[in-house]
Amino acid sequence: MAEIGRSIVKMDVDELLNLLNKALADEWLAYYQYWIGAKVVKGPMKDAVIAELTLHATEELSHAELIATRIVQLGGIPVLSPEEWLKITNCGYDAPVDDYVEIILDQNIKGEQCAIRTYSTLLDITRVADPITYNIILQIITDEVEHEEDLAALKEDLELMLMRRK
Repeated sequence: MAEIGRSIVKMDVDELLNLLNKALADEWLAYYQYWIGAKVVKGPMKDAVIAELTLHATEELSHAELIATRIVQLGGIPVLSPEEWLKITNCGYDAPVDDYVEIILDQNIKGEQCAIRTYSTLLDITRVADPITYNIILQIITDEVEHEEDLAALKEDLELMLMRRK
């Protein structure tokens, strides 16, 4: 089965699998960063931020599902351990050691910007080489752009609210 899936790919499949596993590590770390941020965030507008972070966590987990499924379709093995995530990640992980709402938003905006850059590169690589992966990545990057916009809007609202209080 994987042979047929691999045969349509017009690039080194092992290279593609490596790139997809790095993206998978990013998604797991993004999931956890959003999830734990929603648990610890403090400050003004925290309820709105918790709702947004929780939603984004769910969507990052669905991205991980899409990528892992594609890795298996291509005959690869999804990254198997959390220890590997930090070794191969493109975007890293920012632990929410400062739980103030603005810091949490900034960390997650930075993560989304990295994800957008990563997926933009993957789109370029797969556009001609692998239309199935391309469509998956297109779906994911659409969500990532929306996530960045949502977080930036929350930060803007927070800044406006704080300015009005002065």
